[in-house]
Amino acid sequence: MKILILKPSSLGDVVHALPVLRLLKLSLPESQIHWWIDERLAPLLEGDPDIHTLHHFVRRGWHTPRGISQNLRTARTLRRERFDWVLDLQGLARSAVFAWVANGGLTLGPDSSREGARIFYDRSIPRPTPNAHAVDWNLAFLRELAVPVDRPFEWLPRRASAAQSVQQQASQHGKDCRWIFFCPGARWMNKRWPVAHFQELATCLLAADPALRIAIVGSVEDQPLGRAITSAGGARCLDLTGRTTLPELIEWLRLASVVITNDSAPMHLAAALGRPVVALFGPTHPGRTGPYHAPGKVLQATLPCVPCLRRTCAWATPNECLLSLTPAMVADAARAHLPAACG
Repeated sequence: MKILILKPSSLGDVVHALPVLRLLKLSLPESQIHWWIDERLAPLLEGDPDIHTLHHFVRRGWHTPRGISQNLRTARTLRRERFDWVLDLQGLARSAVFAWVANGGLTLGPDSSREGARIFYDRSIPRPTPNAHAVDWNLAFLRELAVPVDRPFEWLPRRASAAQSVQQQASQHGKDCRWIFFCPGARWMNKRWPVAHFQELATCLLAADPALRIAIVGSVEDQPLGRAITSAGGARCLDLTGRTTLPELIEWLRLASVVITNDSAPMHLAAALGRPVVALFGPTHPGRTGPYHAPGKVLQATLPCVPCLRRTCAWATPNECLLSLTPAMVADAARAHLPAACG
């Protein structure tokens, strides 16, 4: 059995698709599972024990000579593989075209696919309910294939090399300290809790417990946020924004006592690791894209416009949905996972 999973991006969406990989391999241990992924996210899956082959998609610069050449080579490779099943979990024109090129024995895709993608599928998989989580929609593909979805699996297996590197770095900050992680970034600006709130929260939590350390994680674009929070928290804050590989980010998050996060990719990584999450939601729907079955709490304001699902705020008080989540509220939610902290 040869299976192709098409889920190139984004990071959070790829994390949501990993249960499909794990459960397929558990049920069909002799299968060869291939994954088509954005080359920038490939480190997430490189060396994964359940993957036979990764196929890189050049998304940034796809129209350049290099991008066109690489993507054509990948398309020809997929065509030669003669897959039994092709699962397009992305549901966009580009993924559907690659699904069609792969010419598998059976091709599945989501029924709400955009850009005309549905015409390339043999069967379209509906969302189980209007507000079903993205993970549960992905699992519906397996139910269509009569693959059991109730078996336990490890979402993100430990990477020995990355784990060793992270442990060495973490040990330099104290053997018995407990780590709180802040994830202040998000792709939409109106999904970002104010950095001033993160600064106040850092000061509050660190003052309450001398054993706490705060690590700020995110991309290179989040480095101004990391510097701002570190300036408030001082030496007990570690700014990791833009300074970790994907495997290292995962191993850092594995150390967390609690992760305080906007609706972002690190939130989904933390949830997949089973770490307690305090998720700060504004315009998006936590039922659809929140921290899947993670311990912790989702904080979201009760306003007539929430969730608006818009990238820009049109409410009378801009971004009130996030501004109204006070540092004191977030600190109280975090302390539930820090039993030694005062308060």
